[in-house]
Amino acid sequence: MVDLNKDVKYVKTVGPNRVKLLNKLNIYTLKDLITYYPRDYQDRSKPKNLYECIDGEETLIEGIAVAKMTEMHKGKMTISKLTVRDQTGVCYITWFNQGYLRDVFVPGKMYKFFGKITIKGGRIEMNSPVYDEINQNKNTGKIIPIYPLTYELKQNTLRKIIENGLIEVKDKLEETLPEYILKENNLWEINKTIERIHFPEELSDFNRARERLVFEELLTMQLALLKLKNNYETEHNGIQFSKQVQMSDIINILPFKLTKAQLRVLEEIDRDMESDKCMNRLLQGDVGSGKTVVAMISAYKAVKSGYQAAIMAPTAILASQHLESFEEILQKFGIRCELLISSISKKKKTEILEKLQNGEIDVLIGTHAILEENVVFKNLGLVVTDEQHRFGVKQRSVIASKGKNPDVIAMSATPIPRTLALILYGDLDISIIDELPPNRKKIETFAVRKSMEERVNAFIKKQIQEGRQIYVVCPLIEENEEMGLKSVLDLVEKYKKETFSEYKVAYLYGKMKSKEKEEIMQEFKNGNIDILVSTTVIEVGVNVPNASIMVVENAERFGLAQLHQLRGRVGRGEYQSYCILKYEGNGETTRQRMKVMCDTNDGFVISEKDLELRGSGDFFGTEQHGLPEFKIANLFEDIGILKKVQKIAIEIMEKDPKLEKPENKRLNKLVKDKFNTRIEI
Repeated sequence: MVDLNKDVKYVKTVGPNRVKLLNKLNIYTLKDLITYYPRDYQDRSKPKNLYECIDGEETLIEGIAVAKMTEMHKGKMTISKLTVRDQTGVCYITWFNQGYLRDVFVPGKMYKFFGKITIKGGRIEMNSPVYDEINQNKNTGKIIPIYPLTYELKQNTLRKIIENGLIEVKDKLEETLPEYILKENNLWEINKTIERIHFPEELSDFNRARERLVFEELLTMQLALLKLKNNYETEHNGIQFSKQVQMSDIINILPFKLTKAQLRVLEEIDRDMESDKCMNRLLQGDVGSGKTVVAMISAYKAVKSGYQAAIMAPTAILASQHLESFEEILQKFGIRCELLISSISKKKKTEILEKLQNGEIDVLIGTHAILEENVVFKNLGLVVTDEQHRFGVKQRSVIASKGKNPDVIAMSATPIPRTLALILYGDLDISIIDELPPNRKKIETFAVRKSMEERVNAFIKKQIQEGRQIYVVCPLIEENEEMGLKSVLDLVEKYKKETFSEYKVAYLYGKMKSKEKEEIMQEFKNGNIDILVSTTVIEVGVNVPNASIMVVENAERFGLAQLHQLRGRVGRGEYQSYCILKYEGNGETTRQRMKVMCDTNDGFVISEKDLELRGSGDFFGTEQHGLPEFKIANLFEDIGILKKVQKIAIEIMEKDPKLEKPENKRLNKLVKDKFNTRIEI
């Protein structure tokens, strides 16, 4: 048996410096090393005659060295030149600062060269190629993997280290999938798969190896989530909320009418709450579809049945807003709501915690602060997490453990394509609010270039004169808070001194103190600020009915799902609202993405398109869900395999819900290995 957990520093040719570089790539063990998959391949196996070569193409050629290499010096630079020929033509090869090559090539001898071809006026040239003698296959004559790299670690070095790792495990890897799965799905066994994913003999090998690894990765994920779901469903030890408490009591006194979709979802939740199974439900709905009121009505049922409810939001601003909405309706029923966020005083916090434990607080609304150990409920019955994608599976279970099997509703305003939702939330039942309240006007969206700036500014001024307010969002450049702040401050400076000097301009960014953020948001809400410039900190949930324009600077830097979220900050009142996307760049993808935003306001259509144009990695880092990251699967490219795997996983779980049968021993181990540090299974 080979020890896959062996520290990577013991692999041949890995010294102390290289260990640090490998660690930067999250390679710590032999297993991490051999499962660090290539992102691309170069086919250096098939040589071309010189007359077939195409300008700009990377190609393998075979040629005889015509004469000794010549050398010339330009300042500190050494330029080495070699002329080679085959039966169809001549190629002039150049290297820079590679003085050690001067005696390598023997005139009259045959060599292989792989590099980029340049053809100028019929003259064929190649710069700095890799090379081998004709009977060697060190750098050529095969398909070469290309890996994602970190600074100071060269492809050749990493390739050699991985090759050494593969020598250690050759034919010694233990099969991870059951025999019947391999057979029925025509999949390669694990040893051949790992060897060929790194060093395919043919390009078709790579496809077969990748299919096997993607299949395994998606199957493991799906089985784990179904296993979790089975645990919920077979445990009939959930809370049975009172059938006497009618949701209609609160629905009838609301100052607005619920949509058919909201009523349908409430019916599903009501049925779950009255059963003795634990509810674990994902509530998806577009921006402004009315998820908060659904959470409020569910909380009413829990409290009137004798339990407490916890509502967890990702930001203090959003938590405060929820408190306002909940109190407005629930106070009429004598339900006591309270807010727990990190910025409250120590004295106030102690008082809240005491009241919570005594049962004097019915609904606790807060941020991550609710997860702290000293937050103890008297009788927690319902947990609602808002903006679910910001809380992982782990956090969901931490808050749920504060009660005895409370019902859980996870809300998300980031519409997720259904297939993707099944993978990310396979452990939850899914409810979708797929219609907007009738009074919501369509937000007019325009994608504009820099040249339109003056017209945009004139339009903003006109809206402010009519009494409206404006959001302006700048991207965090490459996730750099300081640079993101700088772009916000530069813009604010320009607005205050030049563009909008007659109006009240304020700004907001992530690292501000919570109290400061809340004060600015409150000022904006109260209408004392005309233009609020911000990073994406305002993306989530804040409700300012008077704001009618959302301007997004450098819109090409945002994903579609995020742009849709930002757009949802406006259009919350009676006024016609607008979203102006300022973008740069001429790329086809950028143009397509801007067109999608202008053509539709449907979050589900947008999320499908986002997934298609950017792939799942960018769309939704699975890390955010507390799920292991995919090493090789791409949920958009691999949708065919995903659908196949979902069907297989359901069949397996129907026959063997706990994966106890001997033939599923390997699957059980896979699931446990993959999730052991993340989820209780």
